[in-house]
Amino acid sequence: MNPLKILCIALGFVFVGLGALGALLPILPTTPFLLLAAFFFARGSKRFDRWFHATKLYQNYLDSYMRHRCMTRKTKIMICALASSMMVLSLILVDILWVRLLLVALIGLLFFYFRFRIKTVSPEEDAALKAADRAEREVQAREPISLRETVEEVRVMHEELFEEASSSLKRDVPEEEG
Repeated sequence: MNPLKILCIALGFVFVGLGALGALLPILPTTPFLLLAAFFFARGSKRFDRWFHATKLYQNYLDSYMRHRCMTRKTKIMICALASSMMVLSLILVDILWVRLLLVALIGLLFFYFRFRIKTVSPEEDAALKAADRAEREVQAREPISLRETVEEVRVMHEELFEEASSSLKRDVPEEEG
């Protein structure tokens, strides 16, 4: 086996371990480590990538983001805080001007990307998306009569769950001005 693939698989397991610790310890974030695990497993092995996608860690913390490209404000803040604190620490420790400028630019890019490129959803919307994803996995786990029927059933479930979440949000949350 290619040594680079072995390294990717090993790093994938390291980051799964750190992500699992993050799920248990409130001071350690979960999502960034699981994103790194997904990255390394995807490059290391299809088998381990499929295994990782089937884990509860992936399904609880990453599946919604990977499918819908959205996060709650709390998740965004945690990821940005961890990543920027690591870069600020490097900024303090490094005396080379161009490296410092690069780190400042990376911090700016990080905040720009999270602010403008990743949609922010409320915890309720996130819960509705996760429920829809769980329903879709349940449908996929059953023996489908036909692919067309399965796709239609999943589409209808997604629409119903999203409409239910949207209507409850409209009732419960006052509209923001401006």
